[in-house]
Amino acid sequence: MQQLTSLPLVLKIFSLLTGMLVGIDSYGQAGGERSFQFLNVASSARLSGLGGVNVSLTDRDVNFFVSNPALVGDTLSGLGSASYQFYVADIGHSTIVYSNKFKKAGLFTLGIQHMNYGTVMGYDPSGAETGEFKAQETALLISKSHQAGNFRIGVTLKGIFSGIGGYNATAVAADIGGVFIHPEEQFTIGLAVKNVGLVISDYSNPTSSRLPFDVQLGTTFKPRHMPLRFSITAYNLAHNDIVHNNPADVNAKEPTVVSKIFSHLNFGGEVLLHKNVNILLGYNYLNHQALKLENAGGGAGLSLGFSATVKRFDFAFSRMAYMAGKAAYSFTLSTNINKLLRRK
Repeated sequence: MQQLTSLPLVLKIFSLLTGMLVGIDSYGQAGGERSFQFLNVASSARLSGLGGVNVSLTDRDVNFFVSNPALVGDTLSGLGSASYQFYVADIGHSTIVYSNKFKKAGLFTLGIQHMNYGTVMGYDPSGAETGEFKAQETALLISKSHQAGNFRIGVTLKGIFSGIGGYNATAVAADIGGVFIHPEEQFTIGLAVKNVGLVISDYSNPTSSRLPFDVQLGTTFKPRHMPLRFSITAYNLAHNDIVHNNPADVNAKEPTVVSKIFSHLNFGGEVLLHKNVNILLGYNYLNHQALKLENAGGGAGLSLGFSATVKRFDFAFSRMAYMAGKAAYSFTLSTNINKLLRRK
């Protein structure tokens, strides 16, 4: 593999790629180099099916601790889960999660996130090809939650590792979250402060990587006597410069106030067909605006899927559209590992 002669140029290409995955416009004025954006990618098929952002759904899904560490309670002890997302080209994202309650220490949840970007072509400042290289990122997570009355709080610590064509960066971060659970109604409110930390080592001296810090606030509710559940999540609350228009487009209009507000919102819905079968629907306005085609939406920002329980196993599948003909497919398989081991 040839040595890359312009890391900042490669990072810009890399940032464009990761920006597309998380639905944040690459023309947004975030400042500095965008690194570790894979931390914002939906960690499971169910979360993808609900639009990709949710900090308030307290259900039988251990994967949601990646979104908010307070969403995993004692009833999920013993659950293990494996997820894989197929993105465009050779990009793949895998997540493995396991939660267990210890007699003295209480409930802990462990997780691994790994993003493989496949093979990418490198270029020098003149635009000449310098050869192919590999790019991948990994995060190791350990989470602790505690419930007091109708409130539950949690903290997740992360060790983050990124490698791009022989250049490496490492960071440590924490997610801090809380959730209010209504004692009688199916109504929750969640808050998560995500990726608070620091970069320990950067790719090289000219680069200035930053963690994707964010604040997210959301609610999930189920109306009485209706087989429906809704989630609304506000995200990117720590950033007021999120845009979805391309400044290179001279015909682009300035986003309206309503458009700016909706660019911070993610909508998710579930049709509860049966206690063991749910249909998943999601809509992310920012994804739609950032990734739609010039003359057609192409389904960008829309997601759908289903989750089902068969005996001791929970299975979820979802499809998240980016543009016409381009979509990400996610699969998740979960089960109570502790019970399986006891049966054996």
